[in-house]
Amino acid sequence: MRLAGKKVIALVDDEFEDLELWYPVYRVREEGAEVHLAGLEKDKTYMGKYGVPATAEYSWDDLDAADYDGILVPGGWAPDKIRRYPAVLKLVRDFNEAKKPIGQICHAGWVLISAKILQGVTVTSTPGIRDDMENAGAIWKDEAVVTDGHIISARRPPDLPPYGKAFCDALAGE
Repeated sequence: MRLAGKKVIALVDDEFEDLELWYPVYRVREEGAEVHLAGLEKDKTYMGKYGVPATAEYSWDDLDAADYDGILVPGGWAPDKIRRYPAVLKLVRDFNEAKKPIGQICHAGWVLISAKILQGVTVTSTPGIRDDMENAGAIWKDEAVVTDGHIISARRPPDLPPYGKAFCDALAGE
């Protein structure tokens, strides 16, 4: 249980990519970390692209990055909604400034773009947003997982096993 005592936020909104939320959440939990789901509205149930529900335990407005050790941003269509909220962007910027692990997969890069934290950062994402990532100043690579400091990125669901491990390693300080 190398992550015992660690706390992680996982962002949710409607049309998150089901596997890209739940696989990392369970992967981090199985190593002993506590994961809280956070959405625009506390206690609201959000539906994934394929119908898997996720109920927010917290509202984004109620969270402080200082109380957590890492953040997970799933892909799907949710990132295009999530990135429109100043509370989320502040949260992501606060994690970035504190150099705490930020995990993003697939379209989740949109949230990091809107938080304006990708200048000079080496990342990956779904190829569909490669131009967006590069236009935000990122150095994009077509690899399963890219870790640049505290930012861990992956392309899509087939990359979940190495992504989950890389995020857990970063949380553990390895």
